[in-house]
Amino acid sequence: MKAGGHPDPPAEGARLRGVPGPRFAGCPGPKRPRLDKLGVKPGARVALVGHRDAAFRRELLARTRDVSEGRLRRGSDLIFFAVKGPAALARLATLQRAIQRDGAIWVLWPKGRKEIKEDLIRDAALRHGLVDVKVVAYSETLSGLKLVIPVAKR
Repeated sequence: MKAGGHPDPPAEGARLRGVPGPRFAGCPGPKRPRLDKLGVKPGARVALVGHRDAAFRRELLARTRDVSEGRLRRGSDLIFFAVKGPAALARLATLQRAIQRDGAIWVLWPKGRKEIKEDLIRDAALRHGLVDVKVVAYSETLSGLKLVIPVAKR
């Protein structure tokens, strides 16, 4: 400490508490792969319902060969369910019966649409006995909400 009660200046290259380091100064750092962000594990049983995205399907097939498209499969670890409006959310009860008790349903919806928003999906999930645990920017055009069966009901 310098005379007069002032602290010494920080050493060259030292980080100040509460001040972002170089990784955060305009540089986001390494980006996590989308499948990691979505919780897709190697060998997972995945179903794509209403979701036609060839690039995502290729990503999935690089991690797991157990992928079905367009139809539900009992015992799915993850279901990616694309919706364009609130009427599709009535299928959540059926989707819930298709997942493992510790599985999840990712509801994907177009960003910026007035007729379908996160709160609407969350309310529908609660009506069907599901809870939301995570929201992500799935892509530049889609958002995703992860729904699971509450632990107390597994």
